[in-house]
Amino acid sequence: MASHQNSLTTLTLTLIAITIILYTSRVESIGVNWGTTASHPLPPSKVVELLKLNKITKLKLSDSNPQVLESLSASNIDVTVTIPNSMLRSLNTSLKSAQSWVHDNLTRYISAHTRIEYIAIGDEPFLQSYGSQFYPFVVGAAINIEAALIRAKLAKNVKVVIPCSFDAFLSESGQPSKGHFRSDINKTMIQVLNFLTKTKSPFFVNISPFLSYYQNKNISLDFALFKETARPHNDTHRSYKNSLELSYDTLITALTVLGFPNIDIVISQIGWPTDGAPNATVSNADIFTKGLLDYFHNRKGTPLRPRVMPLEIYIHTLLDEDQRNITAGNFERHWGLFTFDGQAKYQVDFGQSTKRLVNAQSVEYFASRWCVVNNNINMSNATAHAMEACANADCTALSPGSSCFNLSWPGNVSYAFNSYYQQHDQRADSCDFGGLGMITTVDPSVGNCRFNVELKASLAVLLRRSKFDCPLILLLLMVWLLLDRF
Repeated sequence: MASHQNSLTTLTLTLIAITIILYTSRVESIGVNWGTTASHPLPPSKVVELLKLNKITKLKLSDSNPQVLESLSASNIDVTVTIPNSMLRSLNTSLKSAQSWVHDNLTRYISAHTRIEYIAIGDEPFLQSYGSQFYPFVVGAAINIEAALIRAKLAKNVKVVIPCSFDAFLSESGQPSKGHFRSDINKTMIQVLNFLTKTKSPFFVNISPFLSYYQNKNISLDFALFKETARPHNDTHRSYKNSLELSYDTLITALTVLGFPNIDIVISQIGWPTDGAPNATVSNADIFTKGLLDYFHNRKGTPLRPRVMPLEIYIHTLLDEDQRNITAGNFERHWGLFTFDGQAKYQVDFGQSTKRLVNAQSVEYFASRWCVVNNNINMSNATAHAMEACANADCTALSPGSSCFNLSWPGNVSYAFNSYYQQHDQRADSCDFGGLGMITTVDPSVGNCRFNVELKASLAVLLRRSKFDCPLILLLLMVWLLLDRF
């Protein structure tokens, strides 16, 4: 009898140990988001090389760019592709459109050994600023894409997910126990959760401690940055030590209220920008990212989900993008772990034997030339020309609290001129500005304010631009015809 009880005790302890191991190792890996809304993007082959050098094996794309998907062939990187919001309405009403999308954006690339793991239905379609432009169509689009996957015999390997924006759930009191989804999307969210449960897909959510801090006076910088000195937020008998825990458990309560307390979660977007706003700095991004990774590596979970970690987390983002929409703020163009040209902004340990980030290799730049103000002529129209330049280039680093905010006049005018000049491929006529511009080979960068030299644009980028530039397309056609003759 005693022997039997001992055996049962041993079995029980073994089962408990196995359960603890399973629940404390839920994070399979840490990935990154990769967007391509840049005037001179790093070539996809270079980006894939960068991912491999840094042993990053999970990737979430902001679209389904053909060049990007081709470059990921045989890379052994698990990929999430995103269907643009503009397509959701047609996919919601047409199974045929869904089948065409799956064929064009999945089948051909999976056949070429691109490891597509998830299809995201829309890019933050629940974002409050979008109103009802997109979210009413997400469930219908998801159902049709799932049907198309089944027909293509891909449904076992590719899951359909529906990203939830950081502002889709909230708590008026700031307490996680009062969490709920926005009333305007509540009905749709129930349909989303039913779909995900039926297809055994995880719940993708974007969490933004930076935006919580940026928009909420009750969130301190220390609390957002995982600092131990931060004053905790208390909710009845639970204590929250950082902004991530607070947001995550607010979501858990919102899911529980709708009847889905145990659904698996993927944090599909989380990060800290390095420019474009006060406290959007490299040093704060360094502190935040290290705090985030330490938090997940400790595997403690949150007060409402102790020891239960998200399946995956995706850092936002891999590279800076100088053409991202800045409606939310100028910081939107500065989320990258790496600068636009693939140079690490700070060092981070992803826990995959990579103690230091490795920079992109053999990057091709335009010549070391910059466009600056010619101080020797009449400067009365300089500010007007700078504003014109910024309207057609990226001057977000000049905004209050940013890296170039302290540039005195006319240094800030030179920054605007150079941004325009670089984005226009260093063409001589793009450094005119009514005779105020002057091309120099002396780097005008000051301290942390970097005057960029852009990357050489690939032929594909030039062709995309050519629909706005008739002389350029004529030149390309002439070159092609000459090459074809010989």
